[in-house]
Amino acid sequence: MTIRLYDTNARQVRDFVPLTPGRVSIYLCGATVQAAPHIGHIRSGLNFDILQRWFRYRGYDVTFIRNVTDIDDKIIAKEADQGRPWWSIGYENERAFTAGYDALGCQPPTYEPRATGHVPEMIEMMRGLIERGHAYASEGNVYFDVRSFPEYLELSNQELDNLRQPEGEGETGKRDQRDFAMWKSAKPGEPSWETPWGRGRPGWHLECSAMAHKYLGSVFDIHGGGIDLIFPHHDNEIAQAKAYGDEFARYWVHNAWVTIAGEKMAKSLGNSVLVSEMVQRWRPIVLRYYLGTPHYRSMIEYSEEALREAESAFARIEGFVQRVIEKAGPVEPAAEVPPAFAEAMDDDLGVPQALAVIHTTVRQGNSALTADDKETAVARLAEVRAMLGVLGLDPLDAHWTGADRGDDLHGVVDSLVRLVLEQRQSARARKDYATADAIRDQLVQAGLEIEDTPTGSRWTLRG
Repeated sequence: MTIRLYDTNARQVRDFVPLTPGRVSIYLCGATVQAAPHIGHIRSGLNFDILQRWFRYRGYDVTFIRNVTDIDDKIIAKEADQGRPWWSIGYENERAFTAGYDALGCQPPTYEPRATGHVPEMIEMMRGLIERGHAYASEGNVYFDVRSFPEYLELSNQELDNLRQPEGEGETGKRDQRDFAMWKSAKPGEPSWETPWGRGRPGWHLECSAMAHKYLGSVFDIHGGGIDLIFPHHDNEIAQAKAYGDEFARYWVHNAWVTIAGEKMAKSLGNSVLVSEMVQRWRPIVLRYYLGTPHYRSMIEYSEEALREAESAFARIEGFVQRVIEKAGPVEPAAEVPPAFAEAMDDDLGVPQALAVIHTTVRQGNSALTADDKETAVARLAEVRAMLGVLGLDPLDAHWTGADRGDDLHGVVDSLVRLVLEQRQSARARKDYATADAIRDQLVQAGLEIEDTPTGSRWTLRG
């Protein structure tokens, strides 16, 4: 058994060999909390949630760090626009991201550090880089000297002579326009921290190098993020960390975008779809299926039609699960997933191929039900639950049934809904279809999904 991952730096799929046997350390560039998350933001967290789940299934002890960038130019600009503190804006959106991750069943990271909580570590790293001749202070700013690091741009494979470095406002005093800011001098009224080079605030890239060093050490296994972060963010992280003396990440794993009409989903383009809105229109487990089942390196073109197809596909799985339970009672997940599923997941997290195994197993289980072969149907359901569990899509998992909320409301609601469904069935029996349809419409309006089966009606929550 060997997990293989596409390493952006090597530009090929590589066997994963952990730094420490039986352990894996992952750093994921998380949210910049200047706005509430759209489904493109959440896709990254979801892809890496599946990755860490698979590592855990394979027996690894996982340390997963996902940072929060709670200070940047856009957050500060919104402070003036909205007339409230920058930290209030950041915290509100951080909570929105957390709610989005939770709604889609993402397991929490081991640690989720904020940039503003790690200024001392950033100062220490800047001091070391200045001493080593890789950085310099100028007009209250601190810049990284890109010409001092010959391996610069190795990840994005660009030529330094052709580089156009993105710049922020107030980045004055550079020796070379390609140098990038690690620390920005304070402007009147802006948030700032004291440093040996004057008051200021972190540059975007420095925070991740410093936090990865603090939580994972000078070398760790996997650094992840969206493909849009390869340059400048990850190129600049590598330069800072390695020039400081760290070996840094051994594998670089990047997920693709969610697009609309071929363009990256982004607030600035006005084409984003907020998670908070989507979970009101679609069941969160269906949204997870939609975002989590394409290969992590393939683009997802957003459309309502694609979501409806995902809903129908998942309904086929869910229907099989419910039918077996109605016939045979509770079925626990199998101890191991089928070999074909494991082979697909080991091969660069091949979720589409793994999903094909799930659907094949569902078809086999449905055939067994038709043949009244309860034993085979139960065996297939045990396999399906094991596979869905790895993907975070088991509809019987406590997260989706509500059992992890520590309340007894599900049983109460079930009793009440069944009472209403009995009234609806009575109306149908006496051919009062208008009343039966009105009852169903009221249940749907209340957020329930009603399915009529040969053994009676059953309900599920839509969201």
